[in-house]
Amino acid sequence: MPVKNKQTLVGLACALILAVPATASAVTVEVARACDAALAKAFPPRQIGNPAAGGTKGTAKEKREYFQKCVANNGKVDDMPADAPKDNKPAK
Repeated sequence: MPVKNKQTLVGLACALILAVPATASAVTVEVARACDAALAKAFPPRQIGNPAAGGTKGTAKEKREYFQKCVANNGKVDDMPADAPKDNKPAK
């Protein structure tokens, strides 16, 4: 490979690396704890030996989406009633 092509390739690689935004944000401990508590309240964990205690409500996907929604709202979850519309549009 000629030297000119290597220099172009290295320059292009550096430009691409610098162009990538570094906007990754970490979840804080307080938000994670608040969302974990809200998740346990909304989807109670199963207790061994107690068939009446949790474990029957929600799939893993629903729990994961609930947690992600909580994190996106900075630890605040507004639980909508079951009869509320899912599209969040106000009724006319």
